[in-house]
Amino acid sequence: MESKLVAGKVALVTGAGRGIGAEIAKSLAAHGANVIVNDIGGSEAGVGKDQAPATQTVADIRTAGGTAEVNFDSVADNTAARKMVQQALDCFGRIDIVVNNAGILRDTIFHKMTEEDWDAVINVHLKGSFNVSNAASGHFRKQESGCYIHLTSTSGLIGNFGQANYAAAKLGIAGLSKSIALDMSRFNVRSNCIAPFAWSRMIGSIPINDENQRRRVERLKQMTPDKIAPIVVALCSDSAAEITGQIFAVRNNEIFLISQHRPLRGIQESSGWTPDTVIKHAFPALQSDFYPLHRTRDIFSWDPV
Repeated sequence: MESKLVAGKVALVTGAGRGIGAEIAKSLAAHGANVIVNDIGGSEAGVGKDQAPATQTVADIRTAGGTAEVNFDSVADNTAARKMVQQALDCFGRIDIVVNNAGILRDTIFHKMTEEDWDAVINVHLKGSFNVSNAASGHFRKQESGCYIHLTSTSGLIGNFGQANYAAAKLGIAGLSKSIALDMSRFNVRSNCIAPFAWSRMIGSIPINDENQRRRVERLKQMTPDKIAPIVVALCSDSAAEITGQIFAVRNNEIFLISQHRPLRGIQESSGWTPDTVIKHAFPALQSDFYPLHRTRDIFSWDPV
């Protein structure tokens, strides 16, 4: 029997029609939360609309004995985001949890990326996370409590090919979360990020061009979306009331705390720097700590546990 870690709380989960978002919504409901299930129902590229996925998530929650309502609006629309929050208030009387999960992909190598590719991804991931978070912030402030969970990615935290738009949005979300944590801590509001490793519809479009790619995809398929939900529920519970401003990664049965940007080394020149002395002294002194052009799989090089 599931413990009711978030009993009586009200959660808004975006992008909850499929994959990670659906599993988060169902798990929050199983642990006692009342859930607004948001999903516009577009393709992985953000094209089109379909009410079926979010409707199915709500049906699954209700079948399991939980409470949920559906919302089909776009997080990229600020007015629509405010309506989502208002729906939570209208249906359940309050809002306690915002999970910013909605996302799309428009992967392409940087020199071929269009402005439309850039804007579409930024608008859903980064602007969408701002829109929904900001819409809830006044209510969190008044009730002096609230919890934000933002889905980031190691594509932004570490790096990946062909994802400049996605990486920029996801690294921006990490900065957004930290700023929210700092600004809202006086109101007992916390904000954390999770970088999920999970087989989902979005990464299901990865091309398989050789045997190495095939093996990689098979390993990814082990990392099912339901593996992300436990840490979300835990962070949303009162037991995690002191945890804020952190970035976690979840990879199958592994949980990682991700480092945040801090100075590594410093060098000074009392008479001041010139371009020549930077080249002659500063760069050589710091070079041993320069970061290689790593991608996520270079850092997480072992098979999922």
